[in-house]
Amino acid sequence: MLIQGGYDIAFRFRAATPILLQVHLRPELQARLQAPEEFRLDPPVPFRTYVDDFGNHCTRLVAPIGVLTLSNRFVIRDNGKADVIPIKGRQAEVDKLPDEVLVYLLGSRYCDTDKLATLAWKKFGKIEAGYPRVKAILDYAHGRIKFGYQHARADRTASEGHAERKGVCRDFAHLAITLCRCMNIPARYCTGYLGDIGVPPDPSPMDFSAWFEVFLGGAWHTLDARHNRPRIGRLLMARGRDATDAAISTAFGNAELKRFEVITREVTA
Repeated sequence: MLIQGGYDIAFRFRAATPILLQVHLRPELQARLQAPEEFRLDPPVPFRTYVDDFGNHCTRLVAPIGVLTLSNRFVIRDNGKADVIPIKGRQAEVDKLPDEVLVYLLGSRYCDTDKLATLAWKKFGKIEAGYPRVKAILDYAHGRIKFGYQHARADRTASEGHAERKGVCRDFAHLAITLCRCMNIPARYCTGYLGDIGVPPDPSPMDFSAWFEVFLGGAWHTLDARHNRPRIGRLLMARGRDATDAAISTAFGNAELKRFEVITREVTA
């Protein structure tokens, strides 16, 4: 199957402002593109790119005074299969984990493990290690938070989301990641495109989505605490310890969002 994706995003700047963007597909998805991404800036200011320590495609530029519009369009091939659930995934002992995975056991900006460790062990400590424990965490996070775009708050931590019981997809992901880490299960944050493919259309405007990955059985597996079901057509843009590492945009100064439109849909050849 083919999926068309893209966005039109505009910011207003009151002064020349450095900005860091993660608005491209991950490098490992590039081979599936039918043509290169059509990334444009208006006005066409110079920019440069690099790949960060998490493997994300990053863009750096200095936004001029006024409105800067970012746009992108692409068509990518997808296998049309839903997420694979690691039902037989086994949890490794901490001392057996690969070195590069250990960072995803640690607390981070939004995943405040120190605030939720006692609760996690109380609720999940007696559940069989491996996927049964992960599934219990997934179900708990899904049921704990009420989704609503009006509940979005950029500085909400996992423990605050747990206490407030409301949020958006990033809050579901942060809570599930944090509870997994508390139980010594490596977990990392993901953001990207997730269209209404294979599910009833959502009448709300399209947005980027957040989900997470857990390390079980020696491999990473995709899970989604907000939807809590396998989905078709995820297109990964960035991953990291939490939303800090996978932010779509980080302005080093004042930036006022003026437009935000995301496109993700299945198309015919």
